[in-house]
Amino acid sequence: MARAFLFVLDSFGIGGAPDAAAFGDAGADTYGHIWEACAAGKADRPGLRSGPLSLPNLDRLGLAHAANLSTGLELAPDIDQPSGLWGAAEEVSKGKDTPSGHWEIAGVPVSFDWGYFPQKIPAFPAELVAEATKKAAIPGVLGEKHASGTEIIDEFGEEHIRSGKPIFYTSTDSVLQIAAHETHFGLERLYELCGIVRDLVDPLNIGRVIARPFIGESKGEFTRTGNRRDYSVLPPEPTLLDRLKDSGRKVIAIGKIGDIFAHQGISEVRKANGNMALFDTTLDAMDDAGDGDLVFTNFVDFDMLYGHRRDVAGYAAALEAFDRRLPEALGKLREGDLLVITADHGCDPTFRGTDHTRERVPVLCAGPGLPRSSLGVRRSFADIGETIAAHLGAIAGPHGRSFLGGSTANA
Repeated sequence: MARAFLFVLDSFGIGGAPDAAAFGDAGADTYGHIWEACAAGKADRPGLRSGPLSLPNLDRLGLAHAANLSTGLELAPDIDQPSGLWGAAEEVSKGKDTPSGHWEIAGVPVSFDWGYFPQKIPAFPAELVAEATKKAAIPGVLGEKHASGTEIIDEFGEEHIRSGKPIFYTSTDSVLQIAAHETHFGLERLYELCGIVRDLVDPLNIGRVIARPFIGESKGEFTRTGNRRDYSVLPPEPTLLDRLKDSGRKVIAIGKIGDIFAHQGISEVRKANGNMALFDTTLDAMDDAGDGDLVFTNFVDFDMLYGHRRDVAGYAAALEAFDRRLPEALGKLREGDLLVITADHGCDPTFRGTDHTRERVPVLCAGPGLPRSSLGVRRSFADIGETIAAHLGAIAGPHGRSFLGGSTANA
């Protein structure tokens, strides 16, 4: 029985991207800098974690070896010989955003340039806001700038409740985010508004419109809920997911995977809020997956809660929590199964700003009968998708190369 499980640790880069300087990210290394901060006692937080970073299960799969391969550093792995296939992959897509990384993992690199909103206030074209206001029948908008999601909700949340005006904001990603109160504004109304704005930003080549619902009544008490919804453009050509679904396989999307792919190539969506709930949902999906099926999970907290907020201790604790649960997933692997653990970009919590960082990502593979060897540095994330396609006997795509049937360093 051949099944595949693809876990994306959102933003867990391992440094070493050869084009990092072109993105303003020279020296960024999410894993390496977290490892160093923990070793130096700079990521200790009472009641949360302390001491050196402890990821024995990921290290057993080759994480530290992959990081050393990516950066040329020596992070003193505790495991001499990893238990499966391990390596690193670098991105060829023009962006360092979530859709670009995931689409390339699924075999379709992004060769075009995304549109972005300028670093000014207002950040959005007046005609865009006017059209959104008219079509959605809202009294106006608040914000209209680059901002942290939690900070802008604190800044404008009370005024939003009083006025009924939703909060529009963006970041250095190709994105327009809309925050609104789940009850005072209405969740379905927020989704409807985001659908309207999705159509309006298509001519600007904006990658995503994101609904950011929140609850609470006053500043300092507002909390974003798990009812986020991403409105993405369609991938430019069929992905691994399309090839699998079209051939009768089931693609179970966990977390925000369905939204990232605009629900194209998806058989079933299962939502959960938070890494541990996502892990629980993934374990259930592993039980349900049949021959030829793919379970595809994005663990979003690494990026959303810790990378963007530059929270080193929180990021380290989240990695350790994931690592403690990893044996549960490994224990569900049957003969013929393949588990791939990777990431979509970096978000170094020690780096300047709050943006994603251009980095290589780990590629850690587990499954009964896999050889113990290095995959080297893969020259595109698309090799991951093509490996899963080969494993499941699906049609090959044009952009990557499977590393099954023998590993080749620097392939």
